[in-house]
Amino acid sequence: MSDKVQAYTSERAEAAKSEQETEDEQESVDELQCPECGGSLATDTEHGETVCQDCGLVVDEDSIDRGPEWRAFDSREKDEKSRVGAPTTNMMHDKGLSTNIGWQDKDAYGNQLSASQRQKMQRLRTWNERFRTRDSKERNLKQALGEIDRMASALGLPENVRETASVIYRRALSEDLLPGRSIEGVSTASLYAAARKAGTPRSLDEISAVSRVEKDEIARTYRYVVRELKLEIQPADPEQYVPRFASDLGLSDEAERRARQLLQTAKEQEVHSGKSPVGLAAAAVYAASLLTNEKVTQSEVSEVANISEVTIRNRYHELLEAEESIHMP
Repeated sequence: MSDKVQAYTSERAEAAKSEQETEDEQESVDELQCPECGGSLATDTEHGETVCQDCGLVVDEDSIDRGPEWRAFDSREKDEKSRVGAPTTNMMHDKGLSTNIGWQDKDAYGNQLSASQRQKMQRLRTWNERFRTRDSKERNLKQALGEIDRMASALGLPENVRETASVIYRRALSEDLLPGRSIEGVSTASLYAAARKAGTPRSLDEISAVSRVEKDEIARTYRYVVRELKLEIQPADPEQYVPRFASDLGLSDEAERRARQLLQTAKEQEVHSGKSPVGLAAAAVYAASLLTNEKVTQSEVSEVANISEVTIRNRYHELLEAEESIHMP
């Protein structure tokens, strides 16, 4: 009796399977035919549509093109445009194309490696480091880019500034501007130039505070790099410092806007000519805090802007005089 039940069950399963296959075949036929007139369908890859060739009915639209967004006309061009792995970056001396071996002695499941495996991985790390820097030029570049990344992190500079600084240093290295100058000096000058180009400048005092070289050497190397590489860098605008100072002091948007107005008035009156942009920005923020009843002390502004209180007082009076001259009849 059980054999009959088993045979009957298997027959029912086979029948259900064949019925499902018939339905799938019917659906595939339906997909290839127009639901209106039964005509054949064609896919328009340019517009992402499936259209009936007989009646013109749009059966499907906004289809996803899963192919590459680029075209290649030969094998060499195809290899160049192919993207496999992590994106390249100028912030690493080998542009991120080499292998990195993690420092954690754990496997892919988070388990600790045995003593022999740890020893093996340490040997692999050592040889990997040796192969990554093949000559003195690459060791130089690796050290410099590490310095740029360290200083940019300390100064809170965004990634685009680090990328630009890395490109500037690479250009300086390729054009042999380093002989007679320290790696730290040129890397610091590159970061200072990149910050100014990106509109997020930092003062020389701020840069020298995180650098391993003196302020005079940074300024001298910066002028040399800018001149030799023919970099187009506009003079620092005092307004570019205002948001950072206002944020560090906890001032409102109204105070920040008022500081910008004071600086714009100073430019119209040409009070800013020959003055330090950092000093003008600090004085404008201090004056704006008083005008909006968000009083901060000169010592607090001095600490944030890294500028002396005497400079803040002098620029403060000049800004208020320029403001008064605008409103005088």
